[in-house]
Amino acid sequence: MKKGFLFAAILLVAVSFTNSASAQTKIGYFDDQSVISLFPGIQEKLDTILRSYAQDTLQDEYNYTLKDYQVKDSIFKRDSADLSKRPKALEMATTDLNKLKYKLINWQQYQQQAMQQKEEGLLLPYRQRVATALSEVVAENKYTLVLKAESLSPYTQPSIADNLTIRVAMKLKLNLPKEVVDAFKAATGGAAAAPAATKAAPAKKG
Repeated sequence: MKKGFLFAAILLVAVSFTNSASAQTKIGYFDDQSVISLFPGIQEKLDTILRSYAQDTLQDEYNYTLKDYQVKDSIFKRDSADLSKRPKALEMATTDLNKLKYKLINWQQYQQQAMQQKEEGLLLPYRQRVATALSEVVAENKYTLVLKAESLSPYTQPSIADNLTIRVAMKLKLNLPKEVVDAFKAATGGAAAAPAATKAAPAKKG
């Protein structure tokens, strides 16, 4: 799962509470990619589907485009003398051929963009679930501003209690490392119900 599809905007969510104009600003920070990576089996699912998409769908498209170009290029060369007498036909044939040639020359870039679009489509249902959970967390805890975690200065150490990544993961009942759950509980006094934390496997008896 690539990080390239993280939201580009630093400001992710801004919520204003009109009931109290003098309400104190409460800022949280959030990383959607970290939450998505916690869904069980998501990486394996992405790898399997994207590998099949690249090897089957995109490879078939490349083969078809190459064959189409070769056929049309052959026809163009064969009929070049006749086409030169018909400017409009020559223009259309040249444009069609150049489009295919451009696609083949830039196939790597085309394939990368197609893979990214496919991945985004696969992740959309997860992103929607995360967005819904984030909205609920923001409303329940009365946050007025949510920033992307990556936008925070490396010299600042915000409270883990304002880490909405953890709160959203808990709301979605996703497993978190035990040390993270323990630290969050200590900071919040156990205010948020946490899912079962990921535990280390017991050592085998020799």
